[in-house]
Amino acid sequence: MPQRRIWSQKVTAEFADRGKTSVDWFYGFKLYLVINDRGELLEVKIMAGNVDDRDPVPELTHALFGKLFGDRGYISQSFFEQPWEQGVQLVTKVRKDMKNKLLPLFHKLLLRKSSIIETVNDQLKNISQIEYSHHRSPFNFFVNLIAGLAAYTFREKKPSLNIKFSQALPDVV
Repeated sequence: MPQRRIWSQKVTAEFADRGKTSVDWFYGFKLYLVINDRGELLEVKIMAGNVDDRDPVPELTHALFGKLFGDRGYISQSFFEQPWEQGVQLVTKVRKDMKNKLLPLFHKLLLRKSSIIETVNDQLKNISQIEYSHHRSPFNFFVNLIAGLAAYTFREKKPSLNIKFSQALPDVV
């Protein structure tokens, strides 16, 4: 929603807030998703627009194990250690000002496929229509969101990495 119209948004005013993306400012919510290699939703959380992207991750990953792939926004030493204690290895690309770390080839290949989450987001917005912003009540907003997420889970063709575990490379550095 453009900045000049924020004052007119009354339906979700007590829940929504201003946030900033890499592109521009917005008013509303952020939807956090954790998906597996088959594009299935594992965890979902909605937060106000002004929440740091790293804040909901411990709650989203509390029941997970293995590897968690994220973008450069999740890079920090303290943030890496927190999921590690829960049995989750956070794998991200490195920023330009960081020393290049050695990553297993399989991790590098999977980081190239991280656009799968953007494909899931696109399908949620365009096919499940969860981005519609003219609700008449907060209840309708949340019902539309949950219905869109449920509709996505029943889709037969979800974005997938098409990885078979027999094809996976071992973790050798």
